[in-house]
Amino acid sequence: MRRLSALTLLALFALSAAPSWAQQRPVAFVGATVHPVSAAPIVDGVVIVENGKIVAVGARGAVTVPAGAEVVDVAGKVIVPGLVDTHSHVGAGDGGDASAALHPDVRILDALDPRSATLERARAGGITTVNVMPGSGHLMSGQTVYLKLRDGQRMESLLLICTDPLTQVCGGMKMANGTNAIRGTGPFPGTRARSAAMVRSLFVEAQQYRRKGQEAATDTTKKPARDLRMEGLVEVLDGRRTVHFHTHRHDDVLTALRLGREFGFTPVLHHVSEAWKVADEIAAAGAPASIIVLDAPGGKLEAVDIKLENGGLLERAGADVAIHTDDYITDSRLFLRSAALAVRGGMSEAKALEALTLAGARMLGVAERLGSLERGKDADFVVLSGPPFSAYTRVEQTWVEGVPVFDRRQAADHGFAVGGYRVYDPSHNHLHGDGEQ
Repeated sequence: MRRLSALTLLALFALSAAPSWAQQRPVAFVGATVHPVSAAPIVDGVVIVENGKIVAVGARGAVTVPAGAEVVDVAGKVIVPGLVDTHSHVGAGDGGDASAALHPDVRILDALDPRSATLERARAGGITTVNVMPGSGHLMSGQTVYLKLRDGQRMESLLLICTDPLTQVCGGMKMANGTNAIRGTGPFPGTRARSAAMVRSLFVEAQQYRRKGQEAATDTTKKPARDLRMEGLVEVLDGRRTVHFHTHRHDDVLTALRLGREFGFTPVLHHVSEAWKVADEIAAAGAPASIIVLDAPGGKLEAVDIKLENGGLLERAGADVAIHTDDYITDSRLFLRSAALAVRGGMSEAKALEALTLAGARMLGVAERLGSLERGKDADFVVLSGPPFSAYTRVEQTWVEGVPVFDRRQAADHGFAVGGYRVYDPSHNHLHGDGEQ
């Protein structure tokens, strides 16, 4: 990722002098309509950032701009929190293979390319945080990783909730049910009933492994041999690793909730194409729903009954609702469009914006840091050309922890914003401003 030059920022904001974006002193963005998400929108707002954090948000006149702060005029623009994508496959990773249907030991972070052009595409869509998943063709395809899309070229520089992947939890656990894993060949199940039985059996094994570990605290002779497959599952049982559960049909959704009740975890439900059939049950279970919003069901038969009304129905039922891209299923650059379609289906604009930001942060367990524009939170935000859900609005800039990581006015960044399908091709990373390779 290219860092923004002072000249680019000068052109964008018509400043008389280029600011010091290293954040040696506060920077005040003044004049935009600000959507904090945690509070009502602010017309003619002020956002002050310093050292990667938000230090003040409010209306002009109600917020004191610190002496010596650099002031950026963003009149006519809109500022929203950095977007949180709760389910993505950016980073050119892979995941579980055909050797087993259950891969709780597989870590997607070991397969990701932090220099992949797909991360650039996500930044161009205003996305600042992603939950990157292994593939869904398994009952348990492995450990996800939560990434902050900083301007970095090493995986360690992108990690959100951990600093050491060898000793810390860095994401969730990806599970799935429905037709994806039903193959009926080799180690894969042939029915839904067998799918659930295999998952239950593995969790029972994990319970036994955990019990032996607990007993070893007082008797080291009982310490079990280290088992990578069990370690991630014990973290789920202990509540330290969130289960992200790919599920579409209403009966599969209820099966996922049933498994959670049996083994003591509340899954984040993903996709939930038939949420409209079981919205009340989802809300009653307290299960967050990270939905995908499509204008056509595509080729997956179990998504044939998907409705644009899912977001609105879940909202009215009282469920916590986020929206995700499942990139490549929907393009990261069009993330705002997904929420606009949810609004068309009956979701309120306030909850739709929350579904792209604060709700996703809650589902990743990082709402104390991300998802809204509040004092003390990370300075992750997006500068838009207009209202968030207008078809004419463009992402102009994306900022992560007070550092600009995307600027549409830079030629290379513009290419990632507007380029065609070849922008996805790793062999065509160097783009011109018109999107041509």
